[in-house]
Amino acid sequence: MSPEELRRKVLDAILAIAPETDLATLDPAVPLRRQIEFDSMDCLNLVDALHERLGAEIPETEYARLATLDGILGWYAGHLAQAGPATG
Repeated sequence: MSPEELRRKVLDAILAIAPETDLATLDPAVPLRRQIEFDSMDCLNLVDALHERLGAEIPETEYARLATLDGILGWYAGHLAQAGPATG
């Protein structure tokens, strides 16, 4: 999966949880909870939405790394690189 496709899928997941989000104003280095009205349940719903779109189950021990858009993209890029190319 290309970095652009990964980013698009992550942003789609964010919009599914917080449709009022202005993606143009998101700072990828700032925690999402500071930029979007996300509560703890929204964060869990985002983890579920990411799992649905990207297929990788995120262990609870990794949740803190997903606080920012950069963190989410970095975690998935690393995980997908380790998993190798999809077959099918």
